[in-house]
Amino acid sequence: MARQVLVVADLRGQEVRNVTLETLGGARRIAQGGRVSALLIGQGVQAAADVLAQYGAEQIYVVDAPEVAQYNPDAYLAAAVEAIAAAQPQVILLAHSAIGRDLAPLIAARYEAGQASDVIALDVDNGEVVYTRPIYAGKAFTKVKLSGELTVATVRPNNLAMPSASGETANVQSLSVAFPSDLRTVIREVVKKASTGVDLTEAKIIVSGGRGVKSAEGFAPLRELADVLGAALGASRGACDAGYCDYSMQVGQTGKVVTPDLYIACGISGAIQHLAGMSNSKVIVAINKDPEAPIFKVADYGIVGDLFDVVPALTEKLRTVLA
Repeated sequence: MARQVLVVADLRGQEVRNVTLETLGGARRIAQGGRVSALLIGQGVQAAADVLAQYGAEQIYVVDAPEVAQYNPDAYLAAAVEAIAAAQPQVILLAHSAIGRDLAPLIAARYEAGQASDVIALDVDNGEVVYTRPIYAGKAFTKVKLSGELTVATVRPNNLAMPSASGETANVQSLSVAFPSDLRTVIREVVKKASTGVDLTEAKIIVSGGRGVKSAEGFAPLRELADVLGAALGASRGACDAGYCDYSMQVGQTGKVVTPDLYIACGISGAIQHLAGMSNSKVIVAINKDPEAPIFKVADYGIVGDLFDVVPALTEKLRTVLA
């Protein structure tokens, strides 16, 4: 059964995030010959249309306006409504990001549509779309079918296969949106923390530290290892609560849920809250002085030792191997 699928692009600045490209691949699979469209919302985002076309979008709708230069729920919803009217989709897919988690239920409520959140797989069974999502902090998985003419889902980064880029082009259409005159919130200024390195939620490799780093300075050897591997730097809630690092680095049930190819846990005991955020990593390496630490129960490889001895030695060896 061919179906129309609309993917709402998730941007970092004016660049398309990998999760959107992964979602386009999933959209092509469940469209089954139907059209895959994409929606770009922001200011100065026209150039991103070429990227979306190369990864599977056949029709691209662009809402480029000052009102959506920063995320605003009412303004973004108005933009989505225009795109939905134009695309007439049966399925709407968004990234399971800060924006996607907020916008998806607004769209679902507006159209009285069913919604599946934090989806890790998209399949088709007897003509119906099947959404697979984790439950009970990742201890089990459920397959969900949603009824109705329209369904909405948010897709977790790093779970759907990245499609291959092609030289395809797409039809690009600019949409004119009548934004509400009585926006409930108006963003005057956004002050961002200076950040460098790899986006934690999309990183293929993550090096994380826990209370075992003992101080903010204790993250230095982890940062050096991350630089050698081209990895993102993460942390447990314990390390964040202790003031060793910023909460933007927190991995866990109340932090960021990550699914990298390689997760290196340094000085992390393995509390349930933390495991819920990283236990689905493809390969887990644990470094801890305590051989009874719970983290070793989920680790594929474990090193019992002081991270301040192990991590520098590992860094030097990897630097030689990867040179």
